Amino acid sequence: TGLPFRDGMFDACISISALQWLCYSNSKAQVPKRRLTRFFSSLYRVLKKNGRAVLQFYPETAEHAVLISECATAVGFGGGVVVDYPNSAKAKKHYLVLSCDRTGHSKGRQESVALQARKQDTVQVGGIIGDRDGKKKKPIRKKKGVKTKEWILNKKETQRKRGRNVRA
Repeated sequence: TGLPFRDGMFDACISISALQWLCYSNSKAQVPKRRLTRFFSSLYRVLKKNGRAVLQFYPETAEHAVLISECATAVGFGGGVVVDYPNSAKAKKHYLVLSCDRTGHSKGRQESVALQARKQDTVQVGGIIGDRDGKKKKPIRKKKGVKTKEWILNKKETQRKRGRNVRA
């Protein structure tokens, strides 16, 4: 049925960590592509003419991110996926940034964005968002000798010299 709101009711939409759940199916009757298309159709319907939406999500695979982006562009949204901290395993976030362009001029661009995302192994359509003040972060350096094999052997040797029982 979609979102239970009147047409053109909202200026914007923000979603945090909810969109990825539409990519899963609990039964054979539930098709993720159909669920996503229905969601984006109703979102497009409830947004005003120049409405915007930012949906933060965690895709399980790159295919999920491409599927989400393709379903959004198929119903008429413009925009794409921006990956924040793309090289980090823990801090990586995906943002689907959409604009509700009802003029129809962005159709060709939307298709090219979807094709680019399909060709690449990554889904990064937008730019990389760095530190908040725009500067590059310094690489994290490991402390020398901490928890390495050499450090553990040195620590055991020190404990033995002090007369303590140490496992081999």
